[in-house]
Order: sequence, then C-alpha cells, then structure tokens
Amino acid sequence: MTQSNEGIGIALAKIPSGVSIATATNGGQSTGLLASWIQQVSFTPPMVCLAVKTGRPIEALIDGAGRFVINVIGEGDATVMKHFSKGFALQENAFEGLEIENREAGPVLKDCIAHLACKVVAKHEAGDHQLYLGEATAGTGDPAGKPWTRVRESGFSY
Repeated sequence: MTQSNEGIGIALAKIPSGVSIATATNGGQSTGLLASWIQQVSFTPPMVCLAVKTGRPIEALIDGAGRFVINVIGEGDATVMKHFSKGFALQENAFEGLEIENREAGPVLKDCIAHLACKVVAKHEAGDHQLYLGEATAGTGDPAGKPWTRVRESGFSY
C-alpha cells in the first residue's frame, strides 16, 4: 500500500459516486452541470449535499434561487452524460435537443431515471468547491431504474 499524497489520491478515487445532472433556474436563466459529488446526508428531513466547483455558472443560479434539481442518469446512458460533460456558459442553451419539464426548482430531464427537487438550507466553502445542503421538496423516479455509478482514476481530478 502506498502512503503519501499519492496514497490519498488512490484512496479518494476508490469512493464510488453516482453520475447526475444538477440543474437550476433563476431570473429566466437555466443551466445544467454534470455532477458526481452528490450524497444523501439525512433521513429526517430528507437532505442531500451537492458539491459544485467554485465559479461554475450554476453556482450563481443556485445562490439566486435557493433551489436546484438532481437528475439521476441511468446506468449506461451516455447521451445525457456526454451532453453535459462539455459544460455550458449561462448564455448558452444547456438543454438544446433534450426533452425537459421546467419546474420551480429547475429543469427536469425526462431521460433520467430519477429527479429530486431541493431547497438550499446551507452553503459551505469546501476547498475548491461549494457544498450545498439541500432539503428534498419533491421527487420522482423509476423503481426499476439503475443509477450510473463510477470511480475516478485519481482522487485529485475529475
């Protein structure tokens, strides 16, 4: 076993995560972000955390609206993942070519297997990311759907 920063990177990379699209709407603007650092953190009330790299366009929308949506990508559905992997500026239409339903918390991607609308209850700086704690206010899902999960090659990069 390797001990050092290299060992830390290897160990962090072994923590599996889901692959989802975080979406938000504020002031007539909407965007989405490929997000893999999402985790349930509470049963009562039901809460999740979402980590967003500081400065990403979605940060301003979440901060302004106080809400976001987690759209869970189904296992092997590379279409939605690839669409959002390039990133979008706020002035770009992040949803072009996708079937969506606009909701108060943000766009819901119809091709995803589950959707969770969240109200921000706290935001914390976490190194080079912002950590949002969101209380689930609404949700839908396919009981048979399997989420896409992944492990990274390095704990120090996406």
